[in-house]
Amino acid sequence: MQEDRRWLDWPGESTMRKKLLIIGAGVAGLAAGCYAQMNGYDSEIYELHTLPGGLCTAWERGHYVFDGCLHYLYGSGPGQPFHRVWEELGVAGRINFIHHDEMLRVREPGGKELIVYADPDRLEDHMRTLSPADGPLIEALCRGIRKFTHFDMSVLQQAPRDIMTPQAWGKLGLAVLPYALPMAQWGTVSARDLAGRFRDPFLRRAVAQMFTWPDCPVMVGQSLLAYMHTRNAGVPQGASLAFARAIERRYLDLGGQIHYRAQVEKILTEADPAGRGQRAVGVRLYDDSVQRADYVISAADGRGTLFDMLDGEFVDGGIRRMYDGHLPMHSQVQVSLGINRDLSGEPHWVTYLTDEPLTITGEDRHEIMVNNYCFDPTLAPAGKSVLVAMMTTHYHYWQRIYGRRLYDTEQTQVSELLIDFLEKLYPGLRGDIEVVDEATPLSYERYTGNWQGSSVGWLLTKQTMSMMVRGVKKTLPGLRNLYMAGQWVEPGGSVPVVAMSGRNAIQLICHAEGQPFTATTA
Repeated sequence: MQEDRRWLDWPGESTMRKKLLIIGAGVAGLAAGCYAQMNGYDSEIYELHTLPGGLCTAWERGHYVFDGCLHYLYGSGPGQPFHRVWEELGVAGRINFIHHDEMLRVREPGGKELIVYADPDRLEDHMRTLSPADGPLIEALCRGIRKFTHFDMSVLQQAPRDIMTPQAWGKLGLAVLPYALPMAQWGTVSARDLAGRFRDPFLRRAVAQMFTWPDCPVMVGQSLLAYMHTRNAGVPQGASLAFARAIERRYLDLGGQIHYRAQVEKILTEADPAGRGQRAVGVRLYDDSVQRADYVISAADGRGTLFDMLDGEFVDGGIRRMYDGHLPMHSQVQVSLGINRDLSGEPHWVTYLTDEPLTITGEDRHEIMVNNYCFDPTLAPAGKSVLVAMMTTHYHYWQRIYGRRLYDTEQTQVSELLIDFLEKLYPGLRGDIEVVDEATPLSYERYTGNWQGSSVGWLLTKQTMSMMVRGVKKTLPGLRNLYMAGQWVEPGGSVPVVAMSGRNAIQLICHAEGQPFTATTA
């Protein structure tokens, strides 16, 4: 089945079969591999870890499975935005999705809570009950959610910006035009900004947390609730690793090859015979083996690609500024608990507000986010539960103590503080805990190679929203035949967007080869 090419003009076709190397078996790398195989390329993926998925992963501890990524996935609804890409990548039909009627709850110590319903009508009624005086603001917020239920966000990823024709740009503009007003109204307003407009004291605190991070643009949160309401943002059953395994299976079925425990040290370049600077010709691994190819796609860490694998030779001032540390990133610490108690009657996601700050990793915490995974029976034995607490943290806090006994001590201290906090909510919980697992930014960095352990590349905020809209170039100045994919060229990350990023990389290569891009379903 060939995809709709309405976004692109293709100059012709080529039957030549070429070799393509992909660095990284995360979602972007696996997606790039799948589309490479669909389009007649011989591709191989080189991955430093022993598992697929990169940041989209989960891990077993005893009888428990702890998820480290997906809380929702755009495209879970047949016939809805992004679903087509999961049909192409072998996820649809292999993975079941669990849909929630509410995103999360924000609860204060006295028990008052904001329930962030996916249904905008229900959310509006609930919030008006909490604060009738804020009715007009609540109505405006929910009006935006209703509008975005009809918004096809996948059109923004249909093709790389730099190969879209003027006609394609015009079609994109017409597709986005009906949503220009709510995008302008809410795209530059953060949840924190919105919270400050409320009169009710509780909502002034709670609304800042209703989309999980206070600097989240309200438009992003509205879009998420809209897709949850239309049953297009479900949670993959079996956790993130099972989801990644489905794409890995699709890639292998298409004839691709994955090399695990194979970390790339350098991307090899040589002078372009056509006299147009340099071109990528392969990679060298840390075992000193050399693999040559016609094209290289880096779906690995952006900074590592640019400044380690390529020694900083193909960057300009704009690229350097992206990596100078001024853009917001998201480093986190995750504490996962396997509990011998049935907590299935509790909400699946609660952010607890505190009267007194809880000092953890040197920072005063005024809210603690806890995920309850009882909605997925595959993650714990019957009658048992998985609770996960996540919070932002500074990479350098952990980097300074890494390799010393203090590092392990600090991890344990963080867990103990969180367990003490949960004990007040669930008396006797400490005695029911069977497994404790801690993951810090150094854990993410060690297993994925991501700079400062960032789980989303550039965090999506008002500051980076414009980067997401206009796009980040997937090629480098002075270097041909090298393309980048993944969260570092897709501000805000997110699994469907990075999957589309891998797709876009193959579209660019097909365009360079003068052949049509083809996508088939599993």
